[in-house]
Amino acid sequence: MTGPVVVERRIDAPPAAVFEYLIDPSLLAAWLGAACTLDPTPGGRFEMLSPNGMTAAGEVAAVLPDEKVSFTWGWTGHPGLPPGSTLVEIELIPDEGGTLVRLTHSELDPDEGAMHRRGWQHYMGRLAIAVGGGDPGMDRGAAG
Repeated sequence: MTGPVVVERRIDAPPAAVFEYLIDPSLLAAWLGAACTLDPTPGGRFEMLSPNGMTAAGEVAAVLPDEKVSFTWGWTGHPGLPPGSTLVEIELIPDEGGTLVRLTHSELDPDEGAMHRRGWQHYMGRLAIAVGGGDPGMDRGAAG
């Protein structure tokens, strides 16, 4: 295992507004994937269809309203990173009228870290656009 991937982004909206984009499947899909299934309760199912047709899956580990959401993560059909094999934690930290969003992805194999860092930087940018009322547009993935 490698150290965790940590990506931070300040969003000009209060934590309660950002939180909705982490627990509502349609709002989650607006920035994270082509389609999302989410039961935002501990033990609930998480599934995200990416623009490239791959599916990430896991289960919700924790939900603290307006503070944190965490879920396990992995890819269906990916032998090195199967569903539920890693942990994604998204913290919402109040920051002068806005929110510092800190995403920590842990338990990744060393060869997965750089790709997931690029991916999460891309998706945090899309989250900021969506929370701000904009349309992040059709997602082409981190390389697109």
